[in-house]
Amino acid sequence: MSHTYQEQFEQKLERLKNILAPYSDLSPSAFKSPEKGYRQRAEFRIWHEGDQASYAMYRPGSKELYCLRELPAAADSINKLLPSLLERLNQTKELKYRLFSIEFLSTLSGEMLVTLIYHRALDEEWLNLAKSLEQEFSIYVIGRSRKQKLCVSQDYVTEELDIEGISFRYQQIEGSFTQPNGLINQQMIGWALSQVGTQESDLLELYCGNGNFTIPLSQKFRQVFATEISKSSIRSLNWNIEANQINNLKSARLSAEEMGDALGAVRPFRRLKEIDLESYNFSHILVDPPRAGLDSKSVEFVKEFDYILYISCNPETLAANLEQICQSHEIVSAALFDQFPFTPHMESGVYLRKTA
Repeated sequence: MSHTYQEQFEQKLERLKNILAPYSDLSPSAFKSPEKGYRQRAEFRIWHEGDQASYAMYRPGSKELYCLRELPAAADSINKLLPSLLERLNQTKELKYRLFSIEFLSTLSGEMLVTLIYHRALDEEWLNLAKSLEQEFSIYVIGRSRKQKLCVSQDYVTEELDIEGISFRYQQIEGSFTQPNGLINQQMIGWALSQVGTQESDLLELYCGNGNFTIPLSQKFRQVFATEISKSSIRSLNWNIEANQINNLKSARLSAEEMGDALGAVRPFRRLKEIDLESYNFSHILVDPPRAGLDSKSVEFVKEFDYILYISCNPETLAANLEQICQSHEIVSAALFDQFPFTPHMESGVYLRKTA
């Protein structure tokens, strides 16, 4: 990648244009990230030398560890906590002993969860000291070791995102997937809402996670049905539905393939026994698949919908999927969301409409 942010951003934008070029000559919308302080998750190894512990990370592309005092990409709240937390750990032998790594999960709302990971079993003494950490730094603390998880008070933070002037609350559980760049995430959700407009029909969402897109999009549709295979994500989604007082959104723990079988009446699912699929009039489908993209069967399934909103974290699989999807659909709009500045990683969105 080029050295300046503007140069690397333009390279990503050109790459997205090249992916879209066989099907459309439109210019994608482009959403830049702050160059520093954008990442709300951070993980550090702990390097022990003598009686002192330090934060450490691997050099990119190698197994060489180096010590550091701050991480410019990390949120300001994480960088502010790093030195004072390390000082407290170095002062407290029981907290530092055989500490292997530390994970931080911060939020735009100001909450912070810190996970301390050890190569030893944790006991009551550790738990009492961790409670003191929570009180001293106004954070939530979790301790982990092999086959052990000690949650001092809670294992999640509550994020608040401002979308089109409305505040939405999200439970973000330790260890579960959440978007790492909160500011760009708000832009992504806002872009998705601007594409679909307000509908009298219904939305189906696959790979919904904790409802990152689902919750705000429920304002735009008559009904929403969302599916996700992760149990913890579905639990968070249900928490978020209640916290945001959403009454037109239902969910089920199903894979994309299972959802296709359910709508096609290929086989029944006990997990859908309280869901009346025939009551839905789906015009739109939203997919936010993992890096592997959509398999061929799932692509054929999404092509049955009039409108497809495809959020992609992998340009290669996006290109492969579009080759199939654009046999029946045309690209209405697209966008680049720079979740990870100064890296090759690309997050993008494509909105498609079925052709006559």
